[in-house]
Amino acid sequence: MSTESLRIVWIYPDLLSTYGDRGNALILARRARQRGMPVEVLEVRSDQRLPATADIYLVGGGEDGPQALGAQRLIADGGLHRAVAQGSVVFGVCAGYQLLGTSFFAKGVQCRGLELLDLQSDRGSSRAVGELAGEIDPRLGLPALTGFENHGGRTHLGPEVAPLARITAGVGNDGSTEGAWRGKLLGTYSHGPALARNPALADLLLRWATGAHQLPPLDDTWSDRLRSERRAAVAAARA
Repeated sequence: MSTESLRIVWIYPDLLSTYGDRGNALILARRARQRGMPVEVLEVRSDQRLPATADIYLVGGGEDGPQALGAQRLIADGGLHRAVAQGSVVFGVCAGYQLLGTSFFAKGVQCRGLELLDLQSDRGSSRAVGELAGEIDPRLGLPALTGFENHGGRTHLGPEVAPLARITAGVGNDGSTEGAWRGKLLGTYSHGPALARNPALADLLLRWATGAHQLPPLDDTWSDRLRSERRAAVAAARA
């Protein structure tokens, strides 16, 4: 592996860290270090400038007010747009996923998104809470998605993005699809944290960031056990 550090940026932990999504940064850093990659994790608060030269940017979940404020500050900052233009990876979860699109609703008001993904979000008739599962787009070469969702929004995809997964349990975007991706940008409603419950997804982000076709395998006994337990619980609930 390269001796140059892999730079991971956790965006606005003071605003967008309601549901334990810091775990995604921890998982990425650990899986990279286990493979001998030097890693630098930067926590960038909402009153700080966003670096435009990192490899992976993480945007977590948050409540309506912090989500709207986070979007405003990211638009004004411009750093994430510059990073995407340079080929960086972006992973958004829940509120962080919604604000990557063109618009979303917060406290009943339509807010402008970052317009990095061709999608827009509005409010659903009920809150989606519970286990989330789906079959991931086969082009990504990943096993089934597992996670936990807790959101009131519904997300509608445009023609320039593809669904991350087709729903087998839960609501996701709209009861049919879950998440979205384009290039090196990927969003999901999956908490858990998402990358703890889906280590192959973490490795996909690492491969995108490093340009590696494959990564050395790791011992995923415990994460595989967790995935099996949660998938069994979903199956039992649907039986």
